[in-house]
Amino acid sequence: MRKLRVGILGATGMVGQRFITLLDAHPWFDVVAVAASPRSAGKKYQEAVEGRWFSKNAIPANVKDLIVSDVADIDAIKSKVDFVFSAIESSKDEIKAFENKYAENNIPVVSNNSAHRWTKDVPMIIPEINPHHLEMIDIQKKNHGWNKGFVVVKPNCSLQSYLPAIAPLLKFNPTEMIITTMQAISGAGKTFETYPEILDNVIPFIGGEEEKSEQEPLKILGKIENNEFVNYDGMKISAHCNRVAASDGHMATISVKFENKPTKEEILSIWKNYRPEPQQLGLPTAPDPVLIYYDEENRPQTKLDRDAGKGMAITLGRLRECNVFDYRFAALSHNTIRGAAGGAILVAELLYKKGYLG
Repeated sequence: MRKLRVGILGATGMVGQRFITLLDAHPWFDVVAVAASPRSAGKKYQEAVEGRWFSKNAIPANVKDLIVSDVADIDAIKSKVDFVFSAIESSKDEIKAFENKYAENNIPVVSNNSAHRWTKDVPMIIPEINPHHLEMIDIQKKNHGWNKGFVVVKPNCSLQSYLPAIAPLLKFNPTEMIITTMQAISGAGKTFETYPEILDNVIPFIGGEEEKSEQEPLKILGKIENNEFVNYDGMKISAHCNRVAASDGHMATISVKFENKPTKEEILSIWKNYRPEPQQLGLPTAPDPVLIYYDEENRPQTKLDRDAGKGMAITLGRLRECNVFDYRFAALSHNTIRGAAGGAILVAELLYKKGYLG
């Protein structure tokens, strides 16, 4: 199998750096190009991130001496790569323009950004839930007159912990959910050194996060009709998102009501035996199992469990009857791995396995 050549757009930021560390020694993908803002362009990568390299691991040897390109200089990148990951830090309009321009230049884009999540012909993918939505790529190409290029996005990090646990329960028709998230500071691109106000504190507001948590699942769980996405219409979600003093890891507590209430034993059995398409295909980044349930009353815990499955597994616990709805439980995911770069890499692996890349 020939390795694909990969570029990272927004390579100097926190998510861009996470892409680079996770792709080190990847069996299918090689990072051969890095791009960022004009202030980093022309520098060696290790110079561009000097003093702001977030990982405890060293910069991979194959990346540290790469010359950073200006993300706007597509001609400098397109001859080097087979596809790119996008972690551009800019306005939504600018991100859309950049990603579309790369696709127009025959470069597939797998994006971590939110700019295209509600574009009518752009799939928003959690590989364990809606791999069939990749069918929209051919429609997207036709709509734009693109040849090899396209744009695919992954959803917001805040719903990664709970939606993979709800998806295998859809046959019981969940109708209402109330979700409270406790989100780590790395989701805001911060560390404890750069975010001192979070110490000994909880901030009960994250701009735009509640709307994403309530709306994005409906597209992911929806279907394609007449060459368009149709949102799932059987469920209402209410979310409250909080920033808490954790470095990494988004915890959620969920209360859910079903039209056809399952037993607790049925839910636990479904979670235990859940092996969706990425696990069946044996994708390199796919955790197996994807859902890990803890019987201990005090699990999952952010510090103990965020790295389960190399940061790609979803850890669950405390499933019990709810006094208002049917059941309640806790869920945890690693926000910069599963929720960001790792989730996008898994999407790219799925694209490669299904013949959309290379």
